[in-house]
Amino acid sequence: MTTVNLKINNRDITAEAGDTILQAATKNGIYIPTLCYLKDICKSGACRVCLVEVKNARTLLSSCTTPVTEGMEVFTNSERALKGRKNSVELIMSNHNKNCLSCKRNQNCELQRLCEELGIRENNFEGEHTPSTYEDFSYGIVRDTSKCVLCGRCIETCKKVQGLGILGFENRGFSTIVGPIYNTSFANVDCMQCGQCVNNCPVGALTEKEHIDDVIKALNDPTKTVIVQTAPAVRASLGEEFGMPIGSRVTGKMVAALKRIGFDRVYDTNFGADLTIMEEGNELLQRLTNGGTLPMFTSCSPGWVRYIEYEYPELLGHLSSAKSPHMMLGAMIKSYWAKQHNIDPKDIYVVSIMPCIAKKSEIMRPECNTSGLVDVDAVLTTRECGRLIKMNGIDFTDLEDEAFDEDLFGDYTGAGVIFGASGGVMEAALRTVKQKLDGKKLEKVDFEACRGMQGVKEAEIDLNGTKIWIAIASSMAATKPLLEEVKNGTSKYTFIEIMGCPGGCINGGGQSIVSSRIKNGKLGYGYKELRMKALYDEDELCELRVSSDNPQIQDLYKNFLGEPGSELAEELLHTSYSKKEKFNVF
Repeated sequence: MTTVNLKINNRDITAEAGDTILQAATKNGIYIPTLCYLKDICKSGACRVCLVEVKNARTLLSSCTTPVTEGMEVFTNSERALKGRKNSVELIMSNHNKNCLSCKRNQNCELQRLCEELGIRENNFEGEHTPSTYEDFSYGIVRDTSKCVLCGRCIETCKKVQGLGILGFENRGFSTIVGPIYNTSFANVDCMQCGQCVNNCPVGALTEKEHIDDVIKALNDPTKTVIVQTAPAVRASLGEEFGMPIGSRVTGKMVAALKRIGFDRVYDTNFGADLTIMEEGNELLQRLTNGGTLPMFTSCSPGWVRYIEYEYPELLGHLSSAKSPHMMLGAMIKSYWAKQHNIDPKDIYVVSIMPCIAKKSEIMRPECNTSGLVDVDAVLTTRECGRLIKMNGIDFTDLEDEAFDEDLFGDYTGAGVIFGASGGVMEAALRTVKQKLDGKKLEKVDFEACRGMQGVKEAEIDLNGTKIWIAIASSMAATKPLLEEVKNGTSKYTFIEIMGCPGGCINGGGQSIVSSRIKNGKLGYGYKELRMKALYDEDELCELRVSSDNPQIQDLYKNFLGEPGSELAEELLHTSYSKKEKFNVF
């Protein structure tokens, strides 16, 4: 490794050749503020917030784009650097709408934080604002260009993380804004609705469309039985909305808060995850036995489902027909649960609290309706859940833990918990499928090869003497090479898990937004790993860790569904897909 010797703020620093000033400073615990910079994704230097003074340099330099050189002397907080940095932020603020108090990102806004750090109190630059666009026609994402700072982070995220590039700079000069082609809606282009652009927007220019008011209305309707379910990844992130450390597992507090809000039942989507494994696992076995289409793709991620419908419709036959866990549980609530409690399904309102913005569009899919009713009526993101709890005046951190309701759908296994991490669906499926094929209880339920943060993971698995190759991918940029292999007929895999967001649901577009501030070379202090650990910790604490061992799942099949893949299970728990047309430029 070639090294470079330099000085930063009169400290002797050794850096790797090719490092930028920002990278060298960060690795040595020296903070330089940034705005447009996003580690491994965006480093345009456009915002001029990371300006530093370099000895003998004629102008201030952007630290995120300037490489270190031997003998360089850098000053990050000289009077000149601070003044230049402050001017940059003041100019950005001059074209910002400044409606901070009513903004969803209030107190979690990177521009707001910069103003505080730099002591910006007055509007030193006043004038005309760029004509803005407010657009909320899609099911999940709202765009307000009056708050956009033109950092380009959303553009680069869509391009590099998802390989799509549906966002770009529109117009020129003072009229420049960010949006889909021709400044159209997210609803009109091949957008996954994954929300990674929302998570990486430093301000409130991109946000999720809220369902909070709809939920409050339902809660106050005496004719409605309102049932809420919470996805596994939510418990690993919700605490961050209340200032708790990243990775805090807040399952019991979350349940307690939701009961205080007034939901008639509080269930865990982990039950739906166990149910998904029964159906998806059976589907895999049927394809293996009867010569079905292989490899089989998982279908739990609605962002990934939207992607394949737009980008690879010729591969739809590889996609499992199983609905996602929260849709399955919604269907069971409005059928089996309704029957057991003698309630008309029309009077049941199901709310899903999800780490995912794409779930908002998933519940609107006509293919997911059961008997003319939607399976789920509203989706709240983790962030919306936090807002709802605060609106109800609940002191979240002071709550005593409470348990999920136990009737009918109260049991879940550790396999359901790990659905929230990349590789979790695969590991959960392997636990059940291997146990069934081996004909005995698993001695070891942990499939370590399925775990980790890599974009693509693979392993060879022995299923009672039959060896298969499995692959796990998260983010569409990582997934595309696997899809090309399947398309070209060169894939060696039998079963492939695909998640739309990097790291899986723990990093979903609806999760708590982590500051882009870098410490010890890690964005957000390694937040994905911390959230993932919370889920695997809960898995290990569960008495039952294989989905098919869930006694309430067994009762559901015995008393209602019959068996996995039955006619009734197909009607309620499975769906279909179709090719979606891309936006036509001409």
